[in-house]
Amino acid sequence: MASTMLNMTFLLFTSQACCQSLRFTCFLLSSFSFSVQAKSKKTLARPGMKNIVLVEGVRTPFLMSGTTGLLHKTDLPRDAVDYIIYGTVIQEVKTSNIAREAALGAGFSDKIPAHTVTMACISSNQAMTSAAGLIAAGQCDAVVAGGVEFMSDVPIRHSRKMRKTMLSLNKAKTLGQRLSLIGSIRMAHLAPELPAVAEFSTAETMGHSADRLAAAFGVSRVEQDEFALRSHTLAKKAQDAGLLQDIVSFNVPGRDIVSKDNGIRPTSMEQMGKLKAAFVKPHGTVTAANSSFLTDGASAVLIMSEEKAVAMGFKPKAYLRDFVYVSQDPKDQLLLGPTYSTPKVLERAGLSLNDIDVFEFHEAFAGQIMANLKAMDSDWFGQTYMGRKSKVGTPPMEKFNLWGGSLSLGHPFGATGCRLVTTVAHRLQKEGGQYGLVAACAAGGQGHAMVIEAYPQ
Repeated sequence: MASTMLNMTFLLFTSQACCQSLRFTCFLLSSFSFSVQAKSKKTLARPGMKNIVLVEGVRTPFLMSGTTGLLHKTDLPRDAVDYIIYGTVIQEVKTSNIAREAALGAGFSDKIPAHTVTMACISSNQAMTSAAGLIAAGQCDAVVAGGVEFMSDVPIRHSRKMRKTMLSLNKAKTLGQRLSLIGSIRMAHLAPELPAVAEFSTAETMGHSADRLAAAFGVSRVEQDEFALRSHTLAKKAQDAGLLQDIVSFNVPGRDIVSKDNGIRPTSMEQMGKLKAAFVKPHGTVTAANSSFLTDGASAVLIMSEEKAVAMGFKPKAYLRDFVYVSQDPKDQLLLGPTYSTPKVLERAGLSLNDIDVFEFHEAFAGQIMANLKAMDSDWFGQTYMGRKSKVGTPPMEKFNLWGGSLSLGHPFGATGCRLVTTVAHRLQKEGGQYGLVAACAAGGQGHAMVIEAYPQ
């Protein structure tokens, strides 16, 4: 089978890196043959609509912020793609359209348009569905979509008063005006404004929301620690078995080759139980051990029309089928995106929970996952808040996040969506399933779900 190289470069920085020089593109993508036959079920292909396929998905190792950085460059045919879309959350002002700056910095043709999207933790989900929309509309045949986050090198602002003074200094026309402005500066003006994982509308940190949500659904500390331990244990098992095949190793200048996620740390319930509450103190149940950690990482997928992919000699991994976005109350239901999006996407696809072979839900917090599962299993919640006659139903755990999740692999905000979709495609291949479902929550009370179908083998 013919294969084609699509070059993508990622630049991940340590805390010493220069934010101003931030540019990145994408990974090395290549196709390979499958070895497992999918189950025989109806296909979700629709007459008159283009089939949109995931050709390949790759990512850097996901790294705990403040640890290791990455740099990788390869060659790329200038006409390989029609469009580039990237998602990110904490943006650097000088590279606000990071997709375009990265594409140019990596040697992509300057004729390839690129834009950046942001939708909190589902930013790369939005990048992928935007790519699918361009292909479905006939605007493009091949789009690179992805996401990136550098929590080790976030932009830190001066205080508002200091910014105002500095802008006034820039406009000052005389020495006297400048000296007067400099003399007005006080020590309080020098205090920096650090970015916070908090809701603008509620001023509440996401961890605090997760703690309240867990309490509302009666999710105990033990349940959260057990789920977190499950995530780390499964991730370690998948890592050791070589199942995390979307990772591309990088030779970091002046450092060793980085080839695996470094946040996977199975421990014991006893050790986890010793940690104190991280947000709601002293009696909260969300801790550092049952929360996703700040992470550096980047991901990319090559999305194409099936016709174009086959013509270029690719063997796609999966079809990208139906998807939905949802939104609800950002205070009391901030992290319930999967509960609302899952039944909607299944309805659009004409499927039931029993039809899904692979589930991949974003694990922001163990308490968030457990609260969603309890909400999905509640007739009262379905009737009261979702207008349903009965509960949504819960994914069987023997199909759920079997290679670990964000709690263990890490969660670079803008990059997680592509990891979820690529993992579904790889699990469908490995396990012989036909349908997979991705679901995720996001800041602002938003959420996303998508149905992925295995490509015929």
